[in-house]
Amino acid sequence: MPELPEVEVVKQSLERKILNLRIKKIKINDGKLRYIVDKNELFNLVGKKFKKIERRSKYLIFHLEKHITMIAHLGMTGKFFFIDKKNKKFKTSFYYDLNLEKDKKHDRIIFIFQNDEKLIYNDIRKFGFVKFCRAVDYYKNRHIRDLGPEPLSKDWDQRYFKRYIFGRNRTIKSILMDQKFVSGLGNIYANEILFLSKIKPTRKVKKIKEFEIKKVINYTKKILKSSIKYGGSSIKDFSSDNGKKGIFQQYFKAYGREGKTCSNIDCNSIIKRTIISNRATFFCNKCQK
Repeated sequence: MPELPEVEVVKQSLERKILNLRIKKIKINDGKLRYIVDKNELFNLVGKKFKKIERRSKYLIFHLEKHITMIAHLGMTGKFFFIDKKNKKFKTSFYYDLNLEKDKKHDRIIFIFQNDEKLIYNDIRKFGFVKFCRAVDYYKNRHIRDLGPEPLSKDWDQRYFKRYIFGRNRTIKSILMDQKFVSGLGNIYANEILFLSKIKPTRKVKKIKEFEIKKVINYTKKILKSSIKYGGSSIKDFSSDNGKKGIFQQYFKAYGREGKTCSNIDCNSIIKRTIISNRATFFCNKCQK
């Protein structure tokens, strides 16, 4: 599932492509996504322009004219394609190379603009969704309202971190992936953050010291900024709208490195793998305490 940096790259790609384009027509090939698409709400977008796109956690927030907001989540395999006036297809999302024939059968929703450019929502497994609400109320949506602070924001600081974990008996890895604690982090980045912070993912949060909290926060911000800069992590070949592939996976220190030598030059231990909260977890037993 795409995490914060990958969704941020998609947001930035879409901002360059669809802002201020007026929707002429919408075609629904298959509205049976995670939630059945409300056709009336969707067709109400016809004649409107996309005015602004935001990201909240792993959600894309599309603001249109007439105070209409569309919330989209990519699920496991959701992606947006953009087709320009010359019928050239641009990839703005994840997982697979462009394949005109194979992609087409998984195109679920097609937005056709007045200049005949197109925005396509494609989803193989159909775990993603689109929902609609009034712009002034979108933060009350049940998917948005309980999200924790953004990890790149000033609100996610040592004071908040310390207060939140007080009295809890969970592992540091599981709490980093808890969207109510901090929004947008997932399995990949939690592994990388803890490796660089030299904290074993199985540690209980009640045993995390204040200087370690500071390291987790600092490395979180550093890693996410770097990943956005490098276009996200292309576990299955992500490319942004300009064809640039995400390359952050080339810098992984722990994730997916089971059985390989620790990347710290002063360590010759082997990266181990365990399961925490039903997710594969990678760590160095020597470097991480």
